[in-house]
Amino acid sequence: MKKSENVDKTTENRNFMSKNNYRSVTKVKKKGRKIPKCVRYEEFFKLIRKIPKKDNTSRIAFLLSYGAGMRLSEVLRCSPEHFKPNSIFIPESKYGVERIVPIPKGWKQGFTDKLPLFQESHAKFQSKARILQRKFTKFKKKAGLPDYYTFHSLRHGFATRCIEQGMPPNQVQVLLGHSNLATTSVYTKANPKDALNKFEEVF
Repeated sequence: MKKSENVDKTTENRNFMSKNNYRSVTKVKKKGRKIPKCVRYEEFFKLIRKIPKKDNTSRIAFLLSYGAGMRLSEVLRCSPEHFKPNSIFIPESKYGVERIVPIPKGWKQGFTDKLPLFQESHAKFQSKARILQRKFTKFKKKAGLPDYYTFHSLRHGFATRCIEQGMPPNQVQVLLGHSNLATTSVYTKANPKDALNKFEEVF
């Protein structure tokens, strides 16, 4: 009887462990990457047109993010000494990665003189970031852009436009400062417009 009871307990333990292992495996499932919310080329100009001429802070911040692919934190840290003849050096990127990005199209010398943004303000870094986020929210509504756009959607727009213009993903990866090419490759799925147009041509 004891031997039979031991066998039953062993079988019961195995079944219990098997069920728990199955549960742990199902919990580890990763969610698929979502398509980035990207500000489109024509949308960016709608946005810029809604900014008053006196508001250089918004104009400069949006241009650096959409035209150079800068993160919000990088925009706030950008200074005149970071500018080279045809590029901008970013010394304090995410994960401590240094990188070089292009000077945005339409950039004026007067904009460089106004950097860093909020140089006369004693507000904390996070407070300055919230100011730019609120400005973006304000002008995106005036421009009639989707509510789900955030300030970071400008950077997504830069990446998507680079891909659409035929830049290889590995070169876009360098400009964005991504450590993994898979992170950059998600932008190849950001605009299904080309696929839809091709479908119309075929069918």
